[in-house]
Amino acid sequence: MKDQLMEIRKKAEEELSKVQSMQELESLRVKYLGKKGQLTSVLRGMGALPAEERPVVGQLANEIREFIERTLEDSRQNLMRKERALKMEQEAIDVTVPGKRRFLGKKHPLSIVMDEIKEVFLGMGYEIAEGPEVELDYYNFEALNIPRNHPSRDVQDTFYIDENVLLRTQTSPVQIRVMEKKKPPIKIICPGRVYRSDAVDATHSPIFHQVEGLVVDKGVTMGDLKGTLQVFARSLFGEKTEIRLRPHHFPFTEPSAEVDVSCWTCGGKGCRVCKGEGWIEILGAGMVHPKVLEVCGIDPDVYSGFAFGLGVERTAMGKFNIDDLRLFYENDVRFLRQF
Repeated sequence: MKDQLMEIRKKAEEELSKVQSMQELESLRVKYLGKKGQLTSVLRGMGALPAEERPVVGQLANEIREFIERTLEDSRQNLMRKERALKMEQEAIDVTVPGKRRFLGKKHPLSIVMDEIKEVFLGMGYEIAEGPEVELDYYNFEALNIPRNHPSRDVQDTFYIDENVLLRTQTSPVQIRVMEKKKPPIKIICPGRVYRSDAVDATHSPIFHQVEGLVVDKGVTMGDLKGTLQVFARSLFGEKTEIRLRPHHFPFTEPSAEVDVSCWTCGGKGCRVCKGEGWIEILGAGMVHPKVLEVCGIDPDVYSGFAFGLGVERTAMGKFNIDDLRLFYENDVRFLRQF
């Protein structure tokens, strides 16, 4: 049994000197000192020894156990030092190496224009109002004096969820919701996404953004509308910008007008951008129809108002001289980094 113990000591010392990982070290601990380990198996046979030999063999076994445990601990400490040194080497930082420039995110061009529009009207005392994008037919059409047979209510132009629920085609429903809950004076803008069944091309998209405005109070006139839009156009496109109003028809305003601004490229002289006309259409506007006021519980004999709406994409295309609306949605970093 003494020979067996010395052989175990010799093999343990030899194998522990070659260990390369914590996993190997644990395997060797189990191999020699575990419940079914070699040293334990030998010690179980001590009962067969003569009484006088047991103390000597027991002392030798304890010495060998202590030797193996001490060697295991030394090996563990050595492996930890090696692992720590390797980690330090791998994670070493050369402070003399120049840093890498990180590109910071920027506002999307549509967000830039949307924020500028908001700032212009907030500066004129308007409040921002919001409403649901999934809207009822009543708010999107009926309350806005749009008849049942109007082309805009066709499925070719509108995304219907069912016969009474749809994706809003304009932000005008927000104006109705505000007028139902709040009595004049009212002075709001309604920015947000709208949806129409359009094929995607350089000037159309099924999803786009609008900002609509509404003012309702006593004595509001068409002159107030024109002055407001003049201030807006000059704030956004430059102090020399002029506007003109052309007669038009919208079911929810009477009288109605389409509003043009003098070309931001040629200043009204005529160029490729304005197709030689010197003017570019940017929005629709008009005096709120008396029927719309009545539906919302506002007396049209006491109050009057004006409303207007503009497309953010078209405004951004003009402001940044962009000729294809699809660029706003393709997420091409080369395009977006220019803003």
